[in-house]
This record gives sequence, C-alpha cells and structure tokens, in this order.
Amino acid sequence: MNPVLSVSAALDFVEQHGLVLASARGPAARLIDAIAGEAISGNWWSHPRANAIYNVLAEVSECQQILVCRLVNGKITLVHRRLWPALVCLAQRFAPQQLAQVKEQHTASGRHVSLDVPFPEWVPPEVAQQAQALGEPEAAVLLEPWLSAPAGPARRVRRQ
Repeated sequence: MNPVLSVSAALDFVEQHGLVLASARGPAARLIDAIAGEAISGNWWSHPRANAIYNVLAEVSECQQILVCRLVNGKITLVHRRLWPALVCLAQRFAPQQLAQVKEQHTASGRHVSLDVPFPEWVPPEVAQQAQALGEPEAAVLLEPWLSAPAGPARRVRRQ
C-alpha cells in the first residue's frame, strides 16, 4: 500500500470508500492506515509518520465534503458527501448521537474540545432535497454495511 500523503489523495480515498473510520478498528477502512501506507498496530502517535498522519487527518476532517460523526461503533467516522442523502433518508435507523456532526475546536489554552452539531442542523438544504428524492431501498443499498453497526456508548458532549 502506498502512503496517501496529500490531503487531496486522502479525500479521494474517503470518496472512493464513501465512509471510513479515522483511526479506530472496525468494519470500515481506516484513514490512518491509508495515510501511513500500512496497517498501523498500536498507538498511531508512535508511528514514524505520526505528524503527517495528524496533519492530513486534520485537513480532511475540516473539508466541507466530509461529515465527521460517530456513525460506526461510536468511533470517529468520516462520511463523504455523496453518502449524506442516504444518511438523511435513513436517519430513523440510527441513534441521534451517531448522526451528530463532531467538530474539534482549539481553546485559547491549547486544549481540544469536541462540539456536536445535532442532526439535522448540519444538513445542507440541497442534501435534504436529495434525500427526499432518494428511495429507502436505494439508500439502504448505499449504507448496508453500516446499518447494523451499534451506536456505541452514549457520550456527554458540548453542543455548539
């Protein structure tokens, strides 16, 4: 596996898969493995490419084409915009915390704080329209591997 060292290549990776886990192990590809060019075992911060992994992951997470949420097993999941209409169409099949948009903010003290934007507040109007036009069977085909994924533990989050 060749490393995905550019933000553009990482975005292509997410678009190709539609949905990836940022770093957790689970039933989806992991972006950190793609960035490193190999399966990472253990803590990725100890990997020789840790800084590159962090930088690319942070840039991808900020992209307007990527929803950062906790869709798969309560873990940070990156969903490409092409799947957003299917998520919206099938929202009733997911727990609210799975569909909340996770945003990282840096405080003045340098701490990272996760803020959640509840579903459907993050949904752009055009995506809501596309979801209405998309039938549930079509949406289910697009999201089938993740429809049975557990929501993960409930988390206390700070709302934006």
